[in-house]
Amino acid sequence: MALTDDAIEKIKAMIVSGELRPGDRLPPEKELAEHLGLSRNSLREAVKALEIIRVLDVRRGDGTYVTSLEPHLLLEAISFVIDMHDDDSLLELFAVRRMLESQAAGIAAQAASDEQSRALIDEVASIDAETVTVDDLVAHDVRFHSDIVRLTGNGYLLSLVESLSSRTIRARVWRGLTEQDAVERTISEHRAIAEAIAQHDSALATSLATAHVAGIERWLRQATSA
Repeated sequence: MALTDDAIEKIKAMIVSGELRPGDRLPPEKELAEHLGLSRNSLREAVKALEIIRVLDVRRGDGTYVTSLEPHLLLEAISFVIDMHDDDSLLELFAVRRMLESQAAGIAAQAASDEQSRALIDEVASIDAETVTVDDLVAHDVRFHSDIVRLTGNGYLLSLVESLSSRTIRARVWRGLTEQDAVERTISEHRAIAEAIAQHDSALATSLATAHVAGIERWLRQATSA
């Protein structure tokens, strides 16, 4: 295993240094093994491992290429791990969301243009608490949180938060169906966060986002212990 790890590190170093770029085709196996001072066996195992985590794309009969290295590709392995967790892990997932999304809201408040801020406020205003269905509310919730993280300009953070968010949808539907005033509370909290971002108040946006996700954690903790 140590030899395979060494091979992985050497290929990674070629990518990090720019010797191999996204979309580049790797040299033939024999040539690359000699260049890196590896056995062809170790190189082959390293390529398999890097293919699994979407760093390399092995095209049968064509060659092996560096993928686009886009965040959504590289974070697929994390999505798989999240999907394999059971409901007992939901509180931990929400805790991670709280930590990441509160900071994202603070950054968004610094970075958002007037147009982007208005779009966020309009998203909240598009939801009518009197008529919205639970499914529509959850769809809005997903859009709203993704839009905030998107404002940070960090593609890796966006992909990670969206992976976490998709795993918590069932709990959000459950809350919407069972908690009194959940719809009104969600819309009100979203509106406050959006307004803090529009006012470029980073500290307030961070605090409001923290309290917002923490409220869902508190509800979930009570619901699962009942």
